[in-house]
Amino acid sequence: MSGAAFRARAQLDSPQIVTLASLAAQSGRYFGAAVRMEYLRRDLDRDLRDAVEAECSLLTPEIDLKWDVIEQERGHLTLTQMDDLVSFAQSSGKKVHGHTLLWHLSVPSWAEAELADRKDWTLVRNHLAAVIPRYAGIIEDWDVVNEPIETGHRQDGLRPSIFLRAFGPTYINRALEEANRLAPSARLMINEYGLDYNLPVENDRRYLFLKLLERLRYDGAPLHSIGIQAHLDLAKAPFSQKVFEKFLKDIADMGFAIVITELDVKEHIYTLSAEERDQRVGELVTDYLDVALAQPAVEGVITWGLSDRRSWLYVTPEDYVRHAGAWKAGEGPGLNRGLPLDASMRRKPMYHAISAAFRRAPSQ
Repeated sequence: MSGAAFRARAQLDSPQIVTLASLAAQSGRYFGAAVRMEYLRRDLDRDLRDAVEAECSLLTPEIDLKWDVIEQERGHLTLTQMDDLVSFAQSSGKKVHGHTLLWHLSVPSWAEAELADRKDWTLVRNHLAAVIPRYAGIIEDWDVVNEPIETGHRQDGLRPSIFLRAFGPTYINRALEEANRLAPSARLMINEYGLDYNLPVENDRRYLFLKLLERLRYDGAPLHSIGIQAHLDLAKAPFSQKVFEKFLKDIADMGFAIVITELDVKEHIYTLSAEERDQRVGELVTDYLDVALAQPAVEGVITWGLSDRRSWLYVTPEDYVRHAGAWKAGEGPGLNRGLPLDASMRRKPMYHAISAAFRRAPSQ
């Protein structure tokens, strides 16, 4: 099915040919999704590729730019997948989001060992220099540091990562300055998760994250935008629009732009019908995006995947234990239904929740 055919089928949902990208653009924003090039080139996933072409104006590499993927052996860079993703994006008129440069869970084992031993910033500098200039003029926004906050360890809230152990709390400043030197016209971002719910741990994480942003702004660090991952979870406490609204305003008042970078929903009650499950996902996304897109500083929404067929979220062994006896041996609830399209690329309530939120959003 071609991109044109996908858009034609979309008329079943709407009397006008509309996509999430076009609806986002009407309010001055963008819509994108995380993708993996290994899927987009498969004949089996041709319909997913068509959907990505039709619905997205921006692509995030889900894994193809992570340090432990591109440099498993020191000095041996493997950027073929990333180069192919960039070519695909350029050929279809899409932007690429640079995810991610420094993340504690994507450090190659050789680099982690050397950083622990020698605390040599040259390793970080060389990594950034190998990646950022390669995509100059193509990638305009970079996740420089991913998930730097963790509660319950330090007063400043910084995660006890290899970067913190090797270089101290100013490693974030140094990484931003290094990236800015390599790409002075790019916009640099910190990306964080667990900032969404009115729960004690997430209240603490929001507080600590805001303190980090205040410090970086005071230091004059070249930080331009903030990524809020938005991995939503139906098992968590009810989402508080008031709490989230204040958090977004606090970030915006510091002068930072905001991007919803990794939106998806983990389900909880898998014994409901598919229609009921989809409705619950859609309702949560509606509540979330109505607040997010009411904030003028929010520039775009990126989902962590586009179709349930290729999602990092799945029905876990714990989910099966929680629903013990609900299914016969060898059966189950199918896929987690927390992305806009189902496994057959049909639009679900989450899709319509996103499109409706863009329609309601005030123009930037």
